[in-house]
Order: sequence, then structure tokens, then C-alpha cells
Amino acid sequence: MGAPQGSVAATGGPSASAPATPAGGALLGWTALFVVGILLAAAGAGIGLRHLQLEGTTATAVLGLGLLLAGLAVVGWSASRLWRGLAGRRRWWLVPLSVVAVVASWSVLIAVMATVVPATPLDRNAAATVPVALREVHPVTDDGVALSAWWAPPTTGPTVVLLHGAGENRAATASAAAVLALHGYGVLLLDARGHGDSAGAGMDLGWYGDSDVAAAIGFLRADGTADLRRVGLLGLSMGGEEAIGAAASIPEVRAVVAEGASARTAEDKDAWLPGGVAGSVQRVVDGLTYGLVDVMTPAGPPVPLRDAVRSATGTRFLLIAAGTSPDEQAAAEAVRAAAPDRVSVWVVPGASHTGALRTEPAAWEDRVVAFFDAALAAQPTPTG
Repeated sequence: MGAPQGSVAATGGPSASAPATPAGGALLGWTALFVVGILLAAAGAGIGLRHLQLEGTTATAVLGLGLLLAGLAVVGWSASRLWRGLAGRRRWWLVPLSVVAVVASWSVLIAVMATVVPATPLDRNAAATVPVALREVHPVTDDGVALSAWWAPPTTGPTVVLLHGAGENRAATASAAAVLALHGYGVLLLDARGHGDSAGAGMDLGWYGDSDVAAAIGFLRADGTADLRRVGLLGLSMGGEEAIGAAASIPEVRAVVAEGASARTAEDKDAWLPGGVAGSVQRVVDGLTYGLVDVMTPAGPPVPLRDAVRSATGTRFLLIAAGTSPDEQAAAEAVRAAAPDRVSVWVVPGASHTGALRTEPAAWEDRVVAFFDAALAAQPTPTG
């Protein structure tokens, strides 16, 4: 006789109420979707939120927000499928999967924010805070990008090109320019490409710095009112890193003041990151981040800061670090170690990132002007 109905369940066969375990292919697919969703959300956040904040509801902002929402939807759906599909103890591996996804998403977020840069509207009222007449000029880079800058020739002193930080424009350097102008310096306040009124695609790790600074020096050469034997750079954050890097390739640069400079390549950070697990994890993240940046921008990776300082044998450097930022201090000391005879470091107690002039205005004026005066002292005119 045939077995009575229900005997399969009684002998341990499949029950009608027990969910079937998903096949390995389905689990792999849901895992892939989970990772893709995380990366989509990170890319969308990097594009949409920043563009929305600075530009409003532009097409780029809407696209970024769409990617963010789509990514979150994919993450939610795939995570729920994985949770239901993995019974009991098998769910443990969702923990390392989530860690890997978060690390990857952080790298994507930073890379996107560095390469898909929104416009930074220029506050023209900042020009009025500089006690000399500034005129609008337009240096052109070697790849044809028209930059914008404010220019006032020197009266009695050298000339300094001022470079702003990421997400800013020349208005951020107006207070420093005002101090230098009071001492007779010529000042050229430059908008990096893709920032302020400058054309081109922005890049917030400063990888176009050499080209942009070379355009500024080319303008000074054509203008003819600055002594090219007495030219320095002053940069804040990204601008400080650009200034250090440009000194290695532009011989006219004889003095650099870099405030808040820390890193623009993985090699830069490797020089001052701590050891141990935390340092190792950060190095992995940095390698992935800067590798993605290299893929996402036509600008090639720049020379590491320590190598730039070693190469710029005719240049003196003053590195200013925030007293509230151990990372800035460690980065400055790492750069100084590359050329201790030509690099000095000033740690400003209580100062935040690029806040030395606000925190210690008198000391900033004394130190920075004295540094430039010494490094850019008048050169004797060749005879015969």
C-alpha cells in the first residue's frame, strides 16, 4: 500500500511551512546587489548633496539625489532578501560584508566629491577688504583653461600668488592678501580651475595645481610689473598642497607658505599615518580612494609633497599647522623631515584648520612677512 498522507513530514521530509533555502546563485546575486546599492548611494550622496547645497536644484543635483535614493532602495531590498535567505548562524557573514561595503562606499564618496565639484560662487565684496586696487585678470593654462584672478602689482616688495582651499575661491585668501599688500607686496589671488570664475572642471585634491600655478607665473611674466626673481606662493589647505607641489616644477617659485597642507596622494598620508590596525585600515582606504580618483579625473597624480620639497632645492618653505589638528602637525613634520634645512614649521596653538590668521593675527603678520622678506630678498641686478 502507498504511504498515508502526511507521512513525508513525519519522516523528516520538507514541510509545507518551512521556507526553502535559497540557492547559492541567488545569495550571490543579492550580495552583489547590496554592494552595488551601497556604492550607488555613496556616489549619489557625493554628487547630489553638495551640488544641492551650493547650486540648488540643478540637473546634476537631481541626478545625484536620484542615484542616492535608488541606491538606498537597492540596499534595503537586497539586505532584506539576504536576512531572510540566511538562516541562523549563517547571518554572521553579513557583518564583514557590511564592513567592506562601508569602506568601499567611503572611498567612492570621497573620490566623487573630489572630482565632481560644484561651482563656488565668488563674493566680489571680498576685493574691497584688500587695501589696494585689484583688477580682474585671466591667466590661461597650458591646456587652454581660462582662469580668473585679482591682481595688484607690488609697490615696494616681492609678489605672492595666493591659492585657496577646496570648495572655496579667491575670496578666501583676501585677508592674507590684505596683510601682504600693506607691506608693499604684489598679490595675485587666483581661482583654481572650476572654482569661482575660473573655467574648467574643478578638482578638490589639487591635482591641477602645477598647471594653474604655471599659468599664474606666465601672467606675471607677461604683465612685466613683478620681479620674477622675487615670487612666492601662499596656499591654504588644498592651495598649500598645490603650492608645495608647484615649487618642484616652477623654478620662479622661491618661497612657499602652506597652511593646513596634509595630503593629496596616498603616499603623502602614508608618511605620517600611525602603525597598527587603524593605520593599516586607513592605508587600504586611501589606496582605494586615490586609485578611484585617478580613474575619475584626467589629471594625473601629482608628485608627493615630500618629493616635491626635496626637488625644489632653491625654495624655502614655511608650513603652518593648526594647534587643534594632530594630523596637520604630523603631516608638516613629515614634510620637514624631507628637507629640514629649508622647511620650518609653525604650530599655532588654538587655531583650527587654516585659522592661524584669525587666531593670531599679529603673530601671523610678523612671521609670514618676515619669512617672505628673507626668502625673497632683493637680488642684485646683473651687470655687463
